[in-house]
Amino acid sequence: MSAWIDNNFPLVFLALLDGSVTAFVLALIALGLSLVFGVMRVVNVAHGEFFMLGAVLAWACFHFTGNMPLLGFLLALIVAPVFVGGLAMLSDRLILHRIQYNPESTIVATIGLLYIIQQLVLTFFGPEARPVEAPIYFRVQFPWFGYSGYKLIVAGLSGVLLLGTWFLMVRSKLGLYMRATQQDAETARTFGVPTKSVYSKVFAIGAGLAALAGVLVVPIRQADYLMGLEPLLLSFIVVIIGGLGSLRGTLVAAFIVGISDGFISVFYEPTLAKMLATVLVAAVLVLKPTGLFGEEIR
Repeated sequence: MSAWIDNNFPLVFLALLDGSVTAFVLALIALGLSLVFGVMRVVNVAHGEFFMLGAVLAWACFHFTGNMPLLGFLLALIVAPVFVGGLAMLSDRLILHRIQYNPESTIVATIGLLYIIQQLVLTFFGPEARPVEAPIYFRVQFPWFGYSGYKLIVAGLSGVLLLGTWFLMVRSKLGLYMRATQQDAETARTFGVPTKSVYSKVFAIGAGLAALAGVLVVPIRQADYLMGLEPLLLSFIVVIIGGLGSLRGTLVAAFIVGISDGFISVFYEPTLAKMLATVLVAAVLVLKPTGLFGEEIR
C-alpha cells in the first residue's frame, strides 16, 4: 500500500486538493438544505435552483460591471444572497406559510417553485451555458504540478462562510430562536419565539448560502439554467448521510463525499463516484436511518 502511494503520490495529492474544494462547496450548499429541514421540517426540492440563480446573477454582475471580474465578483457576493434570500422569504410567505408547512404539500410546492425558476431563467438567460471569468487568476506551484489558486480561494471562502453560519447558530439571538424552534416549535412558540418569522429567515439563509456557493463555483464551471440538478442531488446525499438537521453531520458527510469523489474521479470515472455515494446512502438508511449524527424527529 505504501509503495502504491509513493508511486502515485502526485495523483493522490491532486485528488485530495480537488476533493477538499468539492467538499467545502458541497458543505456550503448542503448546509442550507440541512438548516431548512432541521428547523422547518421542509424538504426544499428547489434548493438547487437557488444555487443556479447565484451563478446566473454572478454572470449578470460580471457583465453589468463592464467585464471587470473582481468588481463583478464582489458585487455578486452581495447581490446574489440578498436577491435569492429575498425570493426565498417571499416564497415562504406566499406559498409555504399558506399551506402550513405540511410535509407532502411543501414537496409539491417546492417542485413547482423549481420549474418556475428554471423556466424564467431559460426565458431571460437562454439555454446556452455562459462562462464567467475568475476574479483572481494565479497558480500555486507544487513540486509535481501547478494548481488553480482560485480553487483554493473558493475552499477558503466556503470555510469562512461555514464558520460564520456556525457562529450565527451558537452566538446570536436568531440562532437561539432557530435552535429552540428546531427542538420543539410548539414549546418555543409558548415562550414567545416568533416561529413564523424564524421560518422565513431560515428559508432565506438556506437559499442565500446556496446562492453564494453558485457565485463561488461559476468561474470554475459555466452558468446554465440546468446546473442546479447535480448540487441538489449531492446535497441530499450529504444531508441523508450526515443526518437531517445536523450541522456537524453535514460537514463530515460533505468531506466523505467530496474526498471520495476526488479520488474516484482522478483514478477511475466521475460517474462511479456518484454511484458509490448512492450506495453509501442506501447503507446508511439501512444501518442508521437518522444518519451519522441525526436525531429522531419529534
